[in-house]
Amino acid sequence: MPRDLCLDDLGRMGQEDFTALLGDVFEHSPWVVERAWRARPFASVDDLHAAMVEAVQTSAMAQKLELLRAHPRLAGKAARQGALTEYSTAEQKGAGLADLSPTEARRLDALNHAYSERFGFPFIIAVKNHSKAGIFAALERRLQNTPAEELATALNEVGQIARHRLNALLGPDSGEGERQTPTRGRGD
Repeated sequence: MPRDLCLDDLGRMGQEDFTALLGDVFEHSPWVVERAWRARPFASVDDLHAAMVEAVQTSAMAQKLELLRAHPRLAGKAARQGALTEYSTAEQKGAGLADLSPTEARRLDALNHAYSERFGFPFIIAVKNHSKAGIFAALERRLQNTPAEELATALNEVGQIARHRLNALLGPDSGEGERQTPTRGRGD
């Protein structure tokens, strides 16, 4: 990650460099960033985030589902094998999901399985906004949603996760000409 990055720098980047820099903001879905690039220049992180969310909202249902399915299960097999993205690893660890008791791990596995069976994609939550207990409660509560409600909720959570990741890279209030020192690997 380049140091002293600002929105002006992003606005001058070609699509390839822009996508390489921000492609992980949406889990394994660089297409979101590629589409958002077209909305340059960005006056604020809010504008950048809005362009990315718009790219998701205007995508076909198949792409929305692909985006959701690109997310790992919370404290799932990929986490246990160390195969998460840098962002997801930090986010899950920060929420205490890397240190589950055996009972908590079994409970989360069962809830994750029930959720995936019901909705066809993994449970997604901006873990930075919740405690470990809050994550469990949200998962149990959201299992009661209709598929349409849960699709909208999951996409909203993806947007929140992306915002946390952008804030980690650029700072929450980075505007034109304001230089921030991005740090990678922090997030939800």
